[in-house]
Amino acid sequence: MASRDSLGHRGEAEAAKYLRGLGYRILSLRERVLRGDIDIIALDDRTVVFVEVRSRSDTKHGHPAETIGYHKQRRVVDLANAYIHRHGLQDCHVRIDVVTVTLNGTQGAANIEHFQNAFDSPA
Repeated sequence: MASRDSLGHRGEAEAAKYLRGLGYRILSLRERVLRGDIDIIALDDRTVVFVEVRSRSDTKHGHPAETIGYHKQRRVVDLANAYIHRHGLQDCHVRIDVVTVTLNGTQGAANIEHFQNAFDSPA
């Protein structure tokens, strides 16, 4: 069984590949902000998108999106706000997306779901 970190890193790589396929420009992976990480920061046309990636090896214990509770949402918003202020992006369009990745085995295909504007965007 893959370690939690390797599962997360593979999920993030699959999510970035998926987003590139949609035409997003990946600006950063695992951006360190406020003692936390933003999984993916991307540009979708003129919108800065903060992407939370949730990965699971299967759905026996629920869908990956079910792991994003209120506190995780608040944390992602706080990290996004810190990034926005650090880089002077207050006048930009921003949103928060969630990409879930269910990995079917170590080499199997990934099932990806993309939820745009998944929860409250940064202020």
